[in-house]
Amino acid sequence: MATEPSPEQRPAPQQGNPPIQPTIEPANLEPIYTNFARVTGSPEELILDFGLNTEPMGNPTHPVKVDQRLVMNYYTAKRLFLTLGASLKRHETAFGELQIDIMKRVVQTPAGGTTSR
Repeated sequence: MATEPSPEQRPAPQQGNPPIQPTIEPANLEPIYTNFARVTGSPEELILDFGLNTEPMGNPTHPVKVDQRLVMNYYTAKRLFLTLGASLKRHETAFGELQIDIMKRVVQTPAGGTTSR
């Protein structure tokens, strides 16, 4: 006959946070790269279009092909906004401010050309 463990031998019950649920990614999940985003919306939803701008400097001669679209409600959009803001703040704290004006990142080379940082 098995005996009950004494209170000192029993593991303490976990208090506070519930157990973490692992994120399961589908096998066919394909990451995309984007350097173009367009935001539009309606009173109920926010629409985010993503694409690849192959001519990020100057006047593009080809239209940007939008190949991914996210549609979400404004509650989800606000949570995404706060999460992205916190992530960007951590990145800039560690590595310095991100300059989003590409013309301010262009460096003149001695030969008269330009490169981007």
